Amino acid sequence: MVNKLNKSFYNTVLSQTFTPCGNYLVVGDIYGTISVFHLSKLTNQGSSITKEDQLPKNAFTIKEDVQINSLLTMKAFLVVGTVGEILGYSWKNVKTSKKPSCSWTIEIPNSKDSFDKPDVNCLVFEPENNLLFAACGDNNVYVFNIETRKEVRCFKGHKNYVHCINFCNNKLVSGGEDGLVLLWDVRGGPPVSKIEPHSRDKVARVELGPWIGGVGINDDWLLCGGGPRLSLWHLRSLNIATVFPIDDKGIHVAEVYQDRIFAGGRSNLFYQMSFNGDIITEIPTSPVTTYSAVHQDEPFQTLCIAGSSPKIDVCSNFIYKNLQLSLY
Repeated sequence: MVNKLNKSFYNTVLSQTFTPCGNYLVVGDIYGTISVFHLSKLTNQGSSITKEDQLPKNAFTIKEDVQINSLLTMKAFLVVGTVGEILGYSWKNVKTSKKPSCSWTIEIPNSKDSFDKPDVNCLVFEPENNLLFAACGDNNVYVFNIETRKEVRCFKGHKNYVHCINFCNNKLVSGGEDGLVLLWDVRGGPPVSKIEPHSRDKVARVELGPWIGGVGINDDWLLCGGGPRLSLWHLRSLNIATVFPIDDKGIHVAEVYQDRIFAGGRSNLFYQMSFNGDIITEIPTSPVTTYSAVHQDEPFQTLCIAGSSPKIDVCSNFIYKNLQLSLY
């Protein structure tokens, strides 16, 4: 058991999400605790913010010292990825209850014939077909029907942990510890395409290894980074278009957002860049390593950055940090 003093200094936030209304931020840490912050009150211009306001309005522990690897917002449920399972909690319970009951559970199949349960490292929801994608530590990406909670299919192709997935128009991209970036048709089948960024001299960083920590995708572009430098690839030709000139020791967050790139990792800065590599803004971060960044435009614009710290940085305009939340 880790005492509270140690948690205050050494806690890490691996995942964040907003409530469906956008007024609350929900974060999950490595000790199995979900914390809920009342963002709308804090971002109200002209209001005086106290230290108490910057603390969670509700917090509860799912399981002691079982890390919360991923969070996902659905209309009725907060979806939580932990070790070996995916849990669903009703939003009313998340916001108010100190010991909320779990509404439903999905067990991750143990495909390695061992007692080890795989981490659920990333979750993505495809609402049109009610499909939940889960990137897991057993090298697989599982697809579940969210209504029946039954497995629909399983994408096999990685040789090590799958760290990250992203989705756009029937295309799924996954990145793993093995250094592979795989493109899939969500309707099934083997990988449609494969790239290995660590094999390209332009982006390889041998001292950091081949692993991929963040992937992003839209109709035309593929973004990936990890041990290899953050890079933007043409989706059709799978050629490198841009290598981003940022100073990091590994990428964990990579996102294509409209006409911009968001990126963070082992660095004291979080970056917003153009597709051609121009740096739009550099936001100093509280964590030494950023593991999670979430943003929204409605009901108010905000970007929340978290990682290897009990502090969460809040940027109300995506440009600079103007607020800091704290788990304790």
